[in-house]
Order: sequence, then C-alpha cells, then structure tokens
Amino acid sequence: MLTYTIRRLVLSVPTLLFISLAIFLLLELAPGDPMAQVPLTVPPEVKEKMREALGLGEPIPVRYYKWLVQFFWVEPQVLIDHLFDTKLAWHFAPVPADMSATLLNTLTEKGLIKETSAGLEMLVKDQRVISWQTRSPVMDIVVQRLPQTIWVVGTAYIVGILIALPIGIYSAYRQYSIFDQSGTFITMIGFSVPPFFTGPLLIVIFAVHLGWLPSVYDTIHVVTDWESFKFQFRQMILPVMVLALQTTAQISRYMRASMLDNLNQDYVRTARAKGLSEAVVVMVHVLRNSMIPVVTVIALGMPAIFGGAIITEVIFKVNGIGQLLITALFANDLPMVLTLTFIFAIMIVIFNLIADVLYGVLDPRIRYE
Repeated sequence: MLTYTIRRLVLSVPTLLFISLAIFLLLELAPGDPMAQVPLTVPPEVKEKMREALGLGEPIPVRYYKWLVQFFWVEPQVLIDHLFDTKLAWHFAPVPADMSATLLNTLTEKGLIKETSAGLEMLVKDQRVISWQTRSPVMDIVVQRLPQTIWVVGTAYIVGILIALPIGIYSAYRQYSIFDQSGTFITMIGFSVPPFFTGPLLIVIFAVHLGWLPSVYDTIHVVTDWESFKFQFRQMILPVMVLALQTTAQISRYMRASMLDNLNQDYVRTARAKGLSEAVVVMVHVLRNSMIPVVTVIALGMPAIFGGAIITEVIFKVNGIGQLLITALFANDLPMVLTLTFIFAIMIVIFNLIADVLYGVLDPRIRYE
C-alpha cells in the first residue's frame, strides 16, 4: 500500500503540471483585460507602465514559468517561514541607488543590509503570486477566506453524510416501503434542483416570509458566548441545508443500491442460517461490504461540494473561496483565478488517491502491487 501511494504521488506531479498548463492557456485565451477597470482618466502611458508592472508584457512561457516557481517553490517557503520563523523566502539584492540615508541606516541596524564584494545588498522577500485586483499575495487572501468555506462546506458535507447513510440503509432494508418510495422521491428532487434555485427559495421561505433565519451570512461574526454561538448556528442553517441536500441525495442513493446488492448475497443467507441476529447481519456484515463503493463516492464528492459552494457562497454572501473566485473572474484577475482553480485540481487528485487507498483498506481482496 505504501509503495502504491508513493507511486501515485509521483505520477500526480506531471498530471498536475499538465492541468496547470491547460488552465493557464485557457485563461490566456479568455477575453478580458485587467486594465479594463482602470478609470478612463488614467493616461495610456501610465496604463502601459501598470501593465508592465503586472508582468503582462512578458512572453507567455516566461509568465507560466514564474507562476510555477512562485506557487511550488516560493509559497511553501513562505509557509515554512511563518511556522518556524525562518528566512527561506528571502534573498539579498543590490540596494537601490535612490534609497535615503535614513532608511539605509535603519535597515543596517536591523541587520537587513550587508556589504559584499559587489557592494551593499539588502534582504528582500522573494516575489510571490500577486493578485492583480488587490495587489496582495494570493495565498494570504486564500488563507483568510478558507476558514469560512471549510466551516460551511465541511459542516454541510458531514450533515449530508450523517443523514444519507441511515436513509440509504433503511431504504434498502425496507425496499418498496413507503419510507423507501418517499426517500426516492425526495432524493430525485435533490438531484434535479440546483443550488441557485434552492438557495433563493429557502431565503424566501425562512428569511423573508417566516423571518426565522438570516438571509446573509455575517462573515466577521465571532463566537464568544452562548448567544453568539446561537447566531452562528442560525446563520449557517440555510447554506448548510442547500449544500447538504445534494450530498444527501447522491450518497443515500449509492448507499441504497450497494446495500441491495449485498443483501441478496450468499454470505448473508449463511449468516442468517447460523442464527446471527438481523442487526448483526445488516449492520456488521452487509454494511461493511456495502460501504466500499460508498466511501469512494464520499471521497470523490469532496471536491465537488466545493464547486457547489461557489454558487451557495454568492447567494448567501459567504465571504469564502467561492465568492473570491467569482470576484476574481469578473475582475480578470488571472493569478487569483489560476491559483484557485489549480487548488481545486489538487484537491481532486488528492481525494482520488484517498478514495483508492480507502477502497483497498475496506476490501481485503484488493492488493496494490
């Protein structure tokens, strides 16, 4: 298993490089100009200097190579510097000729300037992936927005799984019962109705007409006591309901189908003939074998729920990764869009690997050579 995992991780590197190149080229071919939102009063020569500052005047291969170095080399070093207070993402560069004497003395006292054979050099930070829209490091913005997305999406996915598994198990055990038929009807609705419809519908019902829940997610809200926790719980209900609906519909159908397939197997009849209780037969023997394909679906569905969260975050004004991606698309912020979409691609590759490993763990008949 360890050998297989290492081999898959090694093979994922060229896969991710190809994906990043494809995303980069697609964004390059997309219409739009990052200078389109600059006021018309800005002179053309100033716009041209701004374009050069953003690196738009460089050839496409050079820009792609710089992004690769920044994403795979500089950003991990920045993370290590933040965690262990090191200086990996820093290097010495010549001191600008127009630097004032006061600033030069200040930096020298702090140990940021040293004298070499080439002259005075100052310690500067390596160039990171910079957002064209905010002029700040992309990963810093992602780290700021990520907790909100994980909080909402993670809760929705857990809730969806906890609801879907019992529904799928009981529906299969009581096949064609009223519960099974009702569950099938509800899951078909969950499959067919998209989040951009269920979101506004729930807002109209529970926020506008009934007034029970807030329609806008307060991102800056901080939980400090019981009252603030209750407000946080109330404002999470609607977006979690929207995301959990599709998760419940998908996983419960897979759980039902897998349980039905195993309930008719010979080993189940043998277990019953030995006198084992029905609870042991269903919840121990049948459930474990039935969970093999379901766990794969759960692992592969994690990146998909992040995709669904993009629409949900926009509807409920959740200041997370989804809303950040939409804002970057409208602003033609190429570094931001490229980085976010590539992070989603990394998640897909990682969760595919997790699904394969879990499949082998649950099914002892599978051996990875």
